[in-house]
Amino acid sequence: MKNLNLAEARLWGWLGIALAIAALLYLLSPILAPFMLAAILAYILDPLVERLTGRYLPRTLATVLVILLLAVLAGALALVVAPLFHQEARMLAERLPGFVAWVNESVAPWLQSSFGVSFRLDAESVRSLAAEYVSADLAARLLGSLKIGGMAVVGFLVNLLLVPVVLFYLLRDWHVLLARAAQLVPRPLAAKTSQIVREVDAVLAEFLRGQMLVIVIMTLYYVAALWLARLQFALPIGIVTGVLVFVPYVGAITGFVLGTVAAVIQFGALGGVAWVWLAFAVGQALEGMVVTPLLVGERVGLHPVAVIFALLAFGQLFGFFGVLLALPASAALLVGLRHLRAAYLASTLYGGRGG
Repeated sequence: MKNLNLAEARLWGWLGIALAIAALLYLLSPILAPFMLAAILAYILDPLVERLTGRYLPRTLATVLVILLLAVLAGALALVVAPLFHQEARMLAERLPGFVAWVNESVAPWLQSSFGVSFRLDAESVRSLAAEYVSADLAARLLGSLKIGGMAVVGFLVNLLLVPVVLFYLLRDWHVLLARAAQLVPRPLAAKTSQIVREVDAVLAEFLRGQMLVIVIMTLYYVAALWLARLQFALPIGIVTGVLVFVPYVGAITGFVLGTVAAVIQFGALGGVAWVWLAFAVGQALEGMVVTPLLVGERVGLHPVAVIFALLAFGQLFGFFGVLLALPASAALLVGLRHLRAAYLASTLYGGRGG
């Protein structure tokens, strides 16, 4: 009886600690985004830092080199994509009059005959609106808008600058932080906890390796498919769609909207738009039925319903970065649930032992 009471006290104690941690995470969720992003990057980049450190580089220098490499890659991507978007935004503005004429001559009569809706665009208003937002004084208007949302912009910039700082300290002290966390685990649970952590690490490693390959393959596919569909904006839209594949559904929806708008303005007819739609339809089928199941799929073992729930739940708690964290965190949680299920099936509560 005494042992049972002690076990119950420990159980309630751990439940209380878990609830306190969950409540703390919920209360601090508005400020956790940069720390979560830095932690994700630190987990991904730590093996590279370990390799450089193993080649007789000081840990601090290896950390600095890896962060600089990450910054160079991000800057190179921005230098490739940003000028393309700027140039193509101007091209879209130049072609807007033709698009407006097509809407007035083709779409408006169809709406009138089919639904009795009277609809017509004013070419001069659309042209002036486009010129206004693509003009050189756009920066001045953006600066002026800071009077309204200045604090939000300042908060975003602070978070943006905080990520590399937190990433540096996490990467430099990653092994020390893990060792300290391991010391906090109660000794009777140390062996089991270590086993679960190794399994979680293996699952996350499979997830990350598979996801990187999915991003590369789908980026190459979307660029090639949209180029074959004769879309002039194939490169930037293909890159954005492929890179955003790691955020489920967001990449496909973003790419589809951008591709549709660009195709409508470029071709001015449903024939050209249909080829772009076909490229995205084939891409979604390829990603959902072949690429992701083959490279990630059963290695992680998440049911589609669990994926949707995880995206909504983590997004509600942590915003955009919660969506990024949803799948790997769910995959890690799945490992814990497997062990919990095994313990339940072997318990007297289920009937696995005794009478």
